Amino acid sequence: MKFATEYLEFNTRKKREYINITEKVEDVVRKSGVQEGMVLVSAMHITAGVYVNDAENGLIEDIDEWLEHLAPFKQGYRHHRTGETNGDAHLKTLLVHHEVIVPITSGRLDLGPWQQVYYAEFDGMRRKRLIIKVMGE
Repeated sequence: MKFATEYLEFNTRKKREYINITEKVEDVVRKSGVQEGMVLVSAMHITAGVYVNDAENGLIEDIDEWLEHLAPFKQGYRHHRTGETNGDAHLKTLLVHHEVIVPITSGRLDLGPWQQVYYAEFDGMRRKRLIIKVMGE
């Protein structure tokens, strides 16, 4: 069994940002030489997430609006008693989750016709990391 690991770094310009990383994940898979297996894509911070969905700008805006509705930025989160101001970012991450596993078939990501891999930043404007771990034969 082969394994390959790479890290991506992000330093977004906005607090909330959604970045299509599908090509970067595909590059890691291609370089790994794995033909059949899976790739784990995982945010290494508790205020960022990874998800699979359509790469359509209107949908991305809808997702952002939905997340802000369910976990709005506001004062009064108990987490803020620690001196932090990112309680909403933690909750948004729980909603989209922090990682995905994508199958690899014939050396390529085996995604559906519209599926893309996204990094979701909810407390940005500072350095963050993501791990891509390829496993297979």
